[in-house]
Amino acid sequence: MPLHQGAHGRTPSEEHRRLALNPFFGEADPTAPMAAAPPTHRLPDGPLPPMTAYRLVHDELMLDGNSRRNLATFVTTWMEPQAGVLMAECRDKNMIDKDEYPRTAELERRCVAMLADLWNAPDPATAVGCSTTGSSEACMLAGLALKRRWAARNADRYPGTARPNLVMGVNVQVCWDKFCTFWEVEPRQVPMEGERFHLDPQAAAELCDENTIGVVGILGSTFDGSYEPIADLCAALDALQERTGLDIPVHVDGASGAMVAPFVDEDLVWDFRLPRVSSINTSGHKYGLVYPGVGWALWRSPAELPEELVFRVNYLGGDMPTFALNFSRPGAQVVAQYYTFLRLGRDGYRAVQQTSRDIARRLAAEFEDLDDFRLLTRGDELPVFALTTSPDVTAYDVFDVSRRLRERGWLVPAYSFPANRQDLSVLRVVCRNGFSSDLAELLMDDVRRLLPELRGQAHPANRGPGVETAFHH
Repeated sequence: MPLHQGAHGRTPSEEHRRLALNPFFGEADPTAPMAAAPPTHRLPDGPLPPMTAYRLVHDELMLDGNSRRNLATFVTTWMEPQAGVLMAECRDKNMIDKDEYPRTAELERRCVAMLADLWNAPDPATAVGCSTTGSSEACMLAGLALKRRWAARNADRYPGTARPNLVMGVNVQVCWDKFCTFWEVEPRQVPMEGERFHLDPQAAAELCDENTIGVVGILGSTFDGSYEPIADLCAALDALQERTGLDIPVHVDGASGAMVAPFVDEDLVWDFRLPRVSSINTSGHKYGLVYPGVGWALWRSPAELPEELVFRVNYLGGDMPTFALNFSRPGAQVVAQYYTFLRLGRDGYRAVQQTSRDIARRLAAEFEDLDDFRLLTRGDELPVFALTTSPDVTAYDVFDVSRRLRERGWLVPAYSFPANRQDLSVLRVVCRNGFSSDLAELLMDDVRRLLPELRGQAHPANRGPGVETAFHH
């Protein structure tokens, strides 16, 4: 979550607070005297009627963007009404309290088993895993397991002289930077080069040494939607082991791709079929098709998850093993994940993900046909594509396009790439379940409507410092 400061700006006057309440918000006579609206940066002195409180919050939230038209986020923005009912029925159940809510715990166990089978664990019955609040927590847990296993192998040198490092592409999601900062691991990042916008397997292997706890491969980069070559990465590390004896495990960050590739790229080998892959994570609330927030972390076998990381508590009743950064959280999202697995099955997921990919590919082609844009990716891996302006376009840039589309209600992020392609700024379009072909056509209609105005500019609009930021969805 972002950090926030307290009150900012001017303090509303008493007259302003009085007029902030619609007379119809009251419980009875709208002509009767109305109380002032409650303060917004300290607790009010007394309670409000429930409908009054609801309307005040509801009306302020109307200023948020429409989530269905948010093409920046990977997060699920639509589920069936039945899933919403189940989530409402389970929102008061504490996921950690497995003794009191044994059926919720059983649904979590079933989801882990289903994912172990989906990701081709050698023995799905012995693979271990857990639900999390999202992929960020899942990545933290996977990274901790990698570090602890490395520390056990290097007990004679750590923590005295050895500093652990983690190898990854510069395109990783920000949670990996957080992991390295929070747990004092040196990040070793492979930069982008030319038209390669993610990790290079050989370059990653060259960064490894005796202090490398693992290498992270991304199945679906947030920057452009492309898959990193996980099999080639494992092959490069196999060759490294043959030359040096270094046995470096791989973690696959499948936040999005681990719920896409098994259904529409069945011949792609990226998962536990590769012996070097020790753990995988995914976001149930991305292409797992569940509202936020739920993620999953799985390990090939119990050997990959050090037992000392698993805590056991009994003060809620029963003996409960837990591996998590937090403790209490609702069981609603886990129940919704099981509902979605049960509801769709493999064929249903395949249909949904293929539809999203088809829409992404068609939309990318329509952008390309305009000649104002150059595609970096085409939506043929993740249903995501990135594009930039053509070299001969000088009147506007991707930030202008993003700003003007926001005026039409579309949230399409524009951002600059990291090292060594800071010169490249792009737009990224994420196509998810619920973003239909009709909505895609409406988007293109707005793009075509805006282009004549953008082409008529003398130059790109002035951008202040801090605008060109990487996107971390």
